[in-house]
Amino acid sequence: MNDRYSNVRAARYGARPTTVIDATAHRVLRNTYMLLALTLGFSALTAGLSAALALPHPGMLITMIGYFGLLFAITKFRNSGVGVALVFALTGFMGYTLGPIIGYYLAMPNGTQIVSMAMGGTAAIFLGLSAYVLVSKRDMTFMGGFLTVGILVAFLAGLAAIFFDMPALSLAVSAMFVLLMSGLILFETSNIIRGGETNYVMATVTLYVSIYNLFVSLLQLLGLANND
Repeated sequence: MNDRYSNVRAARYGARPTTVIDATAHRVLRNTYMLLALTLGFSALTAGLSAALALPHPGMLITMIGYFGLLFAITKFRNSGVGVALVFALTGFMGYTLGPIIGYYLAMPNGTQIVSMAMGGTAAIFLGLSAYVLVSKRDMTFMGGFLTVGILVAFLAGLAAIFFDMPALSLAVSAMFVLLMSGLILFETSNIIRGGETNYVMATVTLYVSIYNLFVSLLQLLGLANND
């Protein structure tokens, strides 16, 4: 009753109504961040091992098959413990694919600085955007349609940049992914606290993919800037 009265009064005086995070959303948010922290740590471990052992990159085809295959399985078993295990399988696999990429940048002049800056930038963006949504409680779910189309366009453009060896397009795609993944973090966090996403397994996957792509895109941008 008090919340309803406050929202009506806020609307009357031109202020934004407040959003109260209910117990279910709190639980989903807590479980998501716990699982995300664990999977990020596991992914970092597999990436570090892959880079230290100089393992070869599995290639785009195997990466795509592994990613979409595991994603399909996670979606199917998202309401069981198997889904949680599959999230670790997905993030471990993506960590393995990240190892050769990190190794490539570490071999560049100022490579350690490039990787450190990309990691720091990724952490700052994720924490900053998540905190903004949690504190302001603004509704960012309106971005869903735009992000879907934008990610599809950026993905296709990225494939074109690889197949046709177009560095300028690759740079533009990396910049696009930084913006799109930042938007996806805003969207998914807002979706959780507003009750739109009630499965912490799927929420974890979405945020992990956002962080992974954000980190890789920052690596590419910083690496190109270093070459210049």
